[in-house]
Amino acid sequence: MDVGAGTHTQPHAPHATESARAPGAKKTQPMDALIIEGGRPLAGRVPISGAKNAALPVMAAALLAPGEHVLRNVPSLADTRTMARVLEKLGARVEFNDHVCRIDTTRVNSVEAPYDLVRTMRASIYVLGPLLARFAAARVSLPGGCAWGPRPVNLHLEGLNAMGAALDIDHGYIVGKSVKLAGAHIRHETVSVGATAQIMMAATLASGTTIIEGAAVEPDITELGRVLIACGARIDGLGTRTVSIHGVERLQPIDCTIIPDRIEAATFLAAAAITGGSVTIDHCDPEHIAATIDKLTEAGCDIHAGPREVTISGPVRPAALKIDTQPYPGFPTDMQAQMMALCSVADGTSIITDTIYLDRFTHVPELARLGARITLDQNTATIDGVERLQGAPVMATDIRASAALVLAALVAQGTTRISRIYHLDRGYEALDQKLAALGARIERIKE
Repeated sequence: MDVGAGTHTQPHAPHATESARAPGAKKTQPMDALIIEGGRPLAGRVPISGAKNAALPVMAAALLAPGEHVLRNVPSLADTRTMARVLEKLGARVEFNDHVCRIDTTRVNSVEAPYDLVRTMRASIYVLGPLLARFAAARVSLPGGCAWGPRPVNLHLEGLNAMGAALDIDHGYIVGKSVKLAGAHIRHETVSVGATAQIMMAATLASGTTIIEGAAVEPDITELGRVLIACGARIDGLGTRTVSIHGVERLQPIDCTIIPDRIEAATFLAAAAITGGSVTIDHCDPEHIAATIDKLTEAGCDIHAGPREVTISGPVRPAALKIDTQPYPGFPTDMQAQMMALCSVADGTSIITDTIYLDRFTHVPELARLGARITLDQNTATIDGVERLQGAPVMATDIRASAALVLAALVAQGTTRISRIYHLDRGYEALDQKLAALGARIERIKE
């Protein structure tokens, strides 16, 4: 599973709560902003960090087996530090050294993940299944996270209840007591990455066999399954829509390397495309970003993929696109906002439909402040490309919307000020520093 190591050295952090305030985390506050002067094509080489959406469930999976777990290439993000604090609250010891995370779950002595932590990050709910599987009990707050729209956890709860969890909702907490998980046949009419991960983890220690029909096949889910198998889990059908998990009595501690972040990689490709630049992204898996590469090629970009890198040269002006987001291997919803920024300066009219999250469009009014011409009709955006955007003060509302505003600001005429960039720091490691290394005029300031 060794798919590459991290590339940005961060200060040693002997404990998770201290490391959460390392590289940029002291700056991860609502009062931070980015000042970007647009109009400079990006050029150079940029390394891709470990995948946030793979690291978070793997960190939670450490609860399944007592002992010290070693996770390599863990991105230094607000979200990975939040997950570390959740695990510490349960009694685990978590240490970060550069991009190596060590999690000792030997002395976990609590099954409660409190509201004050879980409310800040939806992925905290991943501890629910492992707690039920190992300790037969859990008390986990209903999650919070990004500001756009409701994303219910009903599929998580339905799947666990089908396995015998008998969960209750008590004053905002998901509660399970004296749980005996057993195999079940679970059908998902809607593909859910989170629910697939949750049920896979819980099923590893359940009695009997659990079958998930309609399972997610995102690389993050496939990698979680590989990690679990390396720990002694028995899983068939990994990477297909039907996954079978045969429960075992115990698992062994994890030693693994987190895969590269495909959304970060795709975002940098879009950044090069929107600025008409020439950039090589390395430490990435081109297969994981094939859908984005196809759309950027359609937009007029010249793209060459190697075994561990992708080189892109952007056009003078991108062509208009039609994009429908779909579960992997389709076009990812997590790139919808960034591609909308690109289409804002495209030659012609683009249409983007998000079939995954029907209300994920909080970036639209902020892009409009920069001069984008976007019309919304339910979950479809029509974008009439303009020749140029203009700098203006804007506000970030979630992780990917933040990235979209950064991309738009890179090509906008004049200066753009992006407020509330703590969202950005939840999902992108040192994005401002990486862009500056590619030639962007970008500065992080205190408001």
